[in-house]
Amino acid sequence: MSSGSSQNGVSLDISGVAGFFGGDVSVSAMATVHIYEGRKWLGWYNQPGSYEIAKRYGQLSTSRFWDALYPGVNVDPATLFEFDGTQGPKYTAVQSGTVIARTGHVARLFMEECKEEGNRVLANPTPEQRTTSPGLVTVVDLSHVPHEIETPHQQRDVGSVLACVPIFVSLSACVVCAVFGDWFCFSMILLGIVASGFSCYTVGMGTLTFKHPMPAQEAPPGDGLLEGENELVILKGPEGAVNSITRGRFYLEYASKPRYNNIGWCSILLTFQFLAQLLIVPQGTLRGQIAFLVSLAASWAYNSYLSSLDKERIQRSILVEQVLKLDRSHHIKKYELGTRTSMVVFSLLLLAPANTRGLRRVLNDLLPNDTDVWNRWKDEVLVCIERDLHADTREFAFRFKPLAPADRTGPCVSLLETLRSDAAAAAEMYTRYHGNAYTQSSTMESRPSMAYNHYGSLSYGSYAPLGADMGAGSSESLMTA
Repeated sequence: MSSGSSQNGVSLDISGVAGFFGGDVSVSAMATVHIYEGRKWLGWYNQPGSYEIAKRYGQLSTSRFWDALYPGVNVDPATLFEFDGTQGPKYTAVQSGTVIARTGHVARLFMEECKEEGNRVLANPTPEQRTTSPGLVTVVDLSHVPHEIETPHQQRDVGSVLACVPIFVSLSACVVCAVFGDWFCFSMILLGIVASGFSCYTVGMGTLTFKHPMPAQEAPPGDGLLEGENELVILKGPEGAVNSITRGRFYLEYASKPRYNNIGWCSILLTFQFLAQLLIVPQGTLRGQIAFLVSLAASWAYNSYLSSLDKERIQRSILVEQVLKLDRSHHIKKYELGTRTSMVVFSLLLLAPANTRGLRRVLNDLLPNDTDVWNRWKDEVLVCIERDLHADTREFAFRFKPLAPADRTGPCVSLLETLRSDAAAAAEMYTRYHGNAYTQSSTMESRPSMAYNHYGSLSYGSYAPLGADMGAGSSESLMTA
């Protein structure tokens, strides 16, 4: 077959590229139809990457027919559009004893949201306290229990208005082709508009929902912690509120579930578009091919804008504001402690009162040191918490027993003193957490802080530089503290 462009000696071989170029960007942009209001009605433009989009959509359909046409692993719609599919941090509950080694996508989103709160640290270590590897503890008060199924409302964004640009360019390209009598490129641009618009509407028919299991009525509180690399997130609240983070998931609900036949037919249409453009666009004139290329460029630019939006941040906003109904300034509080030991003890104080076995599990998981000194210190901490910390405790201090005369010598004394001082720093932060802290001004001068002398008995005043005479056998253990 001959074409007008080939008769003039010039031809743009763009039909093959149009089916592959920009496919990933188009799929990523399509995820916004479930977030922004009205976006599913605004896909009527000739976008590139039709073949790549068809392959990705075809893997959603689960019948043998669709698997034969689009082989590969079938994926869940929420996973395809990045609403699910990632792993989260470890979660340990101190009341129920539940341990989830790997939580899901929602817990990872919430952990990232807590990290974003780093510019609102409410309290830092005092200059007198030991600082080696500072760690952050974020305390989250969960009071609202989401329904078993939540349907977040869609948001409004300027991106929906900008969709008028590629729509206008694609329609204008059709008009240009009609004016110059290039019905080949006219029909292919129009086919691209119809295929893209129909696919966008069909995919947009899915409803973004949030689901989590409802606990039994007699279930204990869900207090526990998420373990990050240098940050711990303490979750305090009823089991129904906590498991919405640890067990909750985002879903995309379609009426065609579980076969998703309507999405499969969209893949057929997009595949037909790719094959038709591959054969027919080269038959058009040079002007028609340029108009076809301009429509693809405008659509690619708009899809690139949509894919550049931080969809994960939008998901976090939906989770925190609409599902959990948290006020960031009141329900999420962050504290910095000077050592990992202090960070862990502070976490135990926040989770107490609780079953000692659960607290010990947390303590051993976060501080796995298994020497005699460390085990003795762990026992002391747990005994003090069980004995002195109650639900209405607002001011707390560790009352460790003085060392026996036989234990006052040896290289491990300095290590034990240092660990005790770290625990005292955590107790002070616990008091500050409850709003009874003294500041570093005149209040701090009038109220002495707690420390331990060389023999392990209680003393008051500023923290002394403990561990100055530490033996060689204790230095390695201190590095992990």
